Amino acid sequence: MQNEVPGLLTEMKVSAREELTSNIMPWWIRRMTDNERGGFYGQIDGHGNVVHDAPKGGILNARILWSFSAAYLRLRDPILMETAARARDYIFSHFFDAKHGGTFWSLSSDGNPLDTKKQIYSQAFFIYALSTYHLASGDRESLDRAIGLFRLIEQHSFDREHGGYLEAFTREWGEIADLRLSAKDANEKKTMNTHLHILEAYTSLYRVWPDNELRKQLAGLVRDFAERIVDPETSHLNLFFDEEWNRRSAIVSYGHDIEASWLLCEAASVPGEPERVKGGDENEFFGVQGINGTALRIASAATEGLAEDGSLFYEKDDAAGHFDRDRHWWVQAEAVVGFLNAWQLSGDASWLAMASEAFDYIRKNLVDHENGEWFWSIRADGTVNLDDDKAGFWKCPYHNTRMCLEILDRE
Repeated sequence: MQNEVPGLLTEMKVSAREELTSNIMPWWIRRMTDNERGGFYGQIDGHGNVVHDAPKGGILNARILWSFSAAYLRLRDPILMETAARARDYIFSHFFDAKHGGTFWSLSSDGNPLDTKKQIYSQAFFIYALSTYHLASGDRESLDRAIGLFRLIEQHSFDREHGGYLEAFTREWGEIADLRLSAKDANEKKTMNTHLHILEAYTSLYRVWPDNELRKQLAGLVRDFAERIVDPETSHLNLFFDEEWNRRSAIVSYGHDIEASWLLCEAASVPGEPERVKGGDENEFFGVQGINGTALRIASAATEGLAEDGSLFYEKDDAAGHFDRDRHWWVQAEAVVGFLNAWQLSGDASWLAMASEAFDYIRKNLVDHENGEWFWSIRADGTVNLDDDKAGFWKCPYHNTRMCLEILDRE
């Protein structure tokens, strides 16, 4: 098996570079650039039609900025930086709230504020994107704005009594009745999803701005996952909580499980002490025992959702008798990275084989070889889902771009 390991990874690297440079990045430049109204279109439907009047989402635009900035760092193609700069300029001109601070949730198709709530998940993605753009370009204003968003999150969202972060606020940073990211979510004050992407954002920001307060808050987020969010019995992530961290959901999200398993390792290694997270449960990071061991347990729990073809099912809710067997694009992308990470942590080549199988599933089923980019999902019956977007508020170049970059960067 030892001789097979480098070969599998080498094959994945060749395919990942091809996918990134010949499919994902060119499609987003060619199809999503809005030359009439600026920035990028808000939506392309599952059949490939541009929806010209679709709202422009903050999540979409932040993820475009992150994707092209991160891809430029790896590939150094000037057109990637040009596209990242386009995203940065549009975000600065339209998404930032000059009166109350922070960024808007969405804009109209012509760039006017539409939904002005301050969703912390969204603020975090702008930190993630702007800090990466700064790393790629050296642009100081992007870093300054990312730092400003960090301070706003800490001022308004951080729960000083119970720890963790509250979900959402009005434009003026007041209380808001509907805290949800989307209609499918529970209306609770704290969620795994928001904490995961604050963790991701703070990790990225710390790379370019190693501030002591940021380090302290990043440590707190790692502890929140290890001690509150990861279920001690199942090693799945609990998804929804009240203000005092009481669990409010029995849903298991296999995609978030596997995504968190590697993002936690990334967060633990960033503050300059990676040797303290190598080797398993005997190590300590920020007072949390065994981040690597925790990550492997989460990854193992996620494999409960593995299908025979190497793909990963979406989610289950035993309390409701619900099992969603669709294969969503982002879940498969995160499975590849999470399984690669588990292989590197454990040395067990079966994880690498699982990563390779998940990538094969993506290339055979989710990549749209005729029209470009990826489909939203493959349904449980094996048919392609064309009802959901090819690009839109949630369908962005972030998960698949990041998967390709992680494959290229891992040894």
